[in-house]
Amino acid sequence: MSNKYTTSKNVFVIIPTYNERENIGQLIPIVLKKGPNIKVLVVDDNSPDGTGAMVADMARSNERIFLLSRSGKLGLGSAYVQGFKWVLANGTSEYIFEMDADFSHNPDRITDFVAKIEEGYDLVLGSRYLRGVSVVNWSIKRLMLSYCASLYASRVTGVPVKDQTTGYKCFHRRVLEAIDLDSIFSDHYAFQIEMNYRAKQKGFRLTEIPIVFEDRLQGESKISKRVIFEAIWVVWRLRLQTLHRRFKGEKKASVYHRDSHRIR
Repeated sequence: MSNKYTTSKNVFVIIPTYNERENIGQLIPIVLKKGPNIKVLVVDDNSPDGTGAMVADMARSNERIFLLSRSGKLGLGSAYVQGFKWVLANGTSEYIFEMDADFSHNPDRITDFVAKIEEGYDLVLGSRYLRGVSVVNWSIKRLMLSYCASLYASRVTGVPVKDQTTGYKCFHRRVLEAIDLDSIFSDHYAFQIEMNYRAKQKGFRLTEIPIVFEDRLQGESKISKRVIFEAIWVVWRLRLQTLHRRFKGEKKASVYHRDSHRIR
């Protein structure tokens, strides 16, 4: 693990929030201290606890802090999609992070993600399962659910990573520019699976680095049974889309070959 910041590239860290006032005021300064080229975009879903107002106050006194306010609790996936679009439209940041607001993702690892991206990878995932299991404060039931969901998603989608549902990751800008962000249809854990899948389908290089995931100390977890069921059906929707495109491509090639033969 290295805390030395060496990149000359601009970095944007996107942090979605809903009722994270207890955490966000502490997290943002720590993130910004990791490098002079790092900026933070908070995407707040009109948090009743005043998270957005706190971030707005911080942004007025720091030009590296930005706030994207939304009308209500619209979901993690759409928060990231809007955040991606905002970052792509505002500046030239090359490296774009996803990060949780609750300190589950250690900001000290930012430099390790950047180092890996600069080796030539396009998407770097912070993996809880790359070297055994690196999760703190989870029940055995939740841990097994997460681990099995990642294994299941990898088998169905064919994306060979050990932690499909991690929310700590770094994209090279070119990945987000290549993906049709308006076509993203999933949310929560499934959103993470879909982004990995779409990046892989575009031919980008994915890799993982080991992280330790420590469950939130402040606030409440946003996980629910609906989140879990969504992840189950999304992987099959992605798989079926691929098979459909492959079938159409083979059918088109077959027609072309037949018509060419007739011309002869």
